[in-house]
Amino acid sequence: MKDQCDWPKVQISRVRMQKEKGEEALFYVGVDVGTASVRAALVNQAGTVVDQAEEPLEIWEPRPDHYEQSSADIWKACCAVTKKVAQSAGSGQIRGLGFDATCSLVVLDKSFQSLAVNVEGDHNRNVIMWMDHRAGSQVDRINKTKHAVLRYVGGVMSVEMQPPKLLWLKENLRQECWDKTGQFFDLPDFLTWKATGSLTRSLCTLVCKWTYTPDGGWDDSFWMEIGLEDLLEQNYAKIGNQVVSPGVCVGNKLTSEAASELGLPQGIAVAAALIDAHAGGLGVIGADVTGRHLPCEKEPITSRLALICGTSSCHMAVSEKPIFVPGVWGPYYSAMVPGYWLNEGGQSATGRLIDHVVRGHNGFEELQRRAEESGQHVYAYLNRHLDQMRASRPERILGADLHVWPDFHGNRSPLADVTLKGMIVGLTLSKGLDDLALLYLATLHGIALGTKHIIEAMKTSGHAVSSLFMCGGLSKNPLFVQVHADVTGLPVILSQEVESVLVGAAILGACASSDFSSIQEAMQKMGRVGNVVLPDPELRRFYEKKYGVYLKLYQHQREYRRIMEDD
Repeated sequence: MKDQCDWPKVQISRVRMQKEKGEEALFYVGVDVGTASVRAALVNQAGTVVDQAEEPLEIWEPRPDHYEQSSADIWKACCAVTKKVAQSAGSGQIRGLGFDATCSLVVLDKSFQSLAVNVEGDHNRNVIMWMDHRAGSQVDRINKTKHAVLRYVGGVMSVEMQPPKLLWLKENLRQECWDKTGQFFDLPDFLTWKATGSLTRSLCTLVCKWTYTPDGGWDDSFWMEIGLEDLLEQNYAKIGNQVVSPGVCVGNKLTSEAASELGLPQGIAVAAALIDAHAGGLGVIGADVTGRHLPCEKEPITSRLALICGTSSCHMAVSEKPIFVPGVWGPYYSAMVPGYWLNEGGQSATGRLIDHVVRGHNGFEELQRRAEESGQHVYAYLNRHLDQMRASRPERILGADLHVWPDFHGNRSPLADVTLKGMIVGLTLSKGLDDLALLYLATLHGIALGTKHIIEAMKTSGHAVSSLFMCGGLSKNPLFVQVHADVTGLPVILSQEVESVLVGAAILGACASSDFSSIQEAMQKMGRVGNVVLPDPELRRFYEKKYGVYLKLYQHQREYRRIMEDD
């Protein structure tokens, strides 16, 4: 832990050395609004995170599948973390600011005040979170229209996207919310509005979550067919009619009010934002791998898949031409890397699922106690315990008779079925630490097999993926990384900067400041490769068999459902 705590100070000393040589230190601030916290980083031109800070966010769950937050709470946290990291710039120059955030829905009234998205009428809770699944019936009706815009979201819209949430508000809170609304923002766009006063939206958010197309804009017929024709008023003023690409400078730059609140210089460039996973992709997928002897070294960026893994996981692959992958979102043009089409696979619960399984087990208290006694994080202790179990059972591979279907919060890709449930096969009466460790391992297997499922769907449709570029909180877990390499049979390239999402947000600010000629140039110079984890060839056959079981679990769940629905 000492090295981690001292690490920011080491980076700051490098900046001081730079100043002593007479070089001006130039910085960019990246702000990442995740599910449970807001983080900010001060990043230099080489992509080094000089300092970072974090503040927690409150989440309300008033009823099952309803998840809400407060935009005021989020902005307050943004200001707190940005003020902290800005101090580390010293006499250096902060040139730009970039935001990324979860694709949550922010609702403001006609006076730009928070408007309740709940039946309780709590106006502080004005954000419907990305993981909110209240609009299940609405998304079913939208998908039954089979409208042409659905072709660009994998053929089936997700309940996590904004149209079903908007329809839910109209049908359930017509007078209390819908009729009073002045602006519906995707959270990343809300943040740039707070910083600049501009209502400009990012192409990333509108294309990925709202059915906007770069060539045709909004499709009137879609909104009319699903019953949201009101949004056409004043040329879609409530959901955005000024749209720019990610990284473009928004509005009149940072306002004096926002500068004071954020602790940043007034007038610096503020970039059009990205969804958080896309910022992670931006921070890793374009890194220079020269001399690393990897398959992708001589291949185009289209051979890389960025895996951003945290509370949930996203799988980002780009292509020169549009590729339509059933059950996988996109293709989205210029939604992450300008000039490329993006396909986005995903798993609705990964880090959240691991926590759910581990903390809900009877052996968790014992695990927690032992981890504290050894001075380790619970997952570091679990990984070590599994190593000890392997050493004592060399005759067999752990996890051969325990299998997990990981869709405890529905399947995002490639099945696009929000009604799917989690499955565990092979449980015993054991309640001890060994049993918990095996269930934890089986859960990692299930998540990695889900990644393989998504990659196989992408390959079938035309993607040529030869390597995984991984970032996010789960990439700090070496067992999670190794299992993904072994299951997919692909090398996993980790970023030198673990916080690639923050680097991606900072890249946006760097582009908005015009210090780089393009996002591609900034990606190459600010995204840097760290460790490379290779698959174990001796485990290939084992995971091929596990994948066969994985696919059977889905088939069986569908069969069970048919049996129960049969009259």
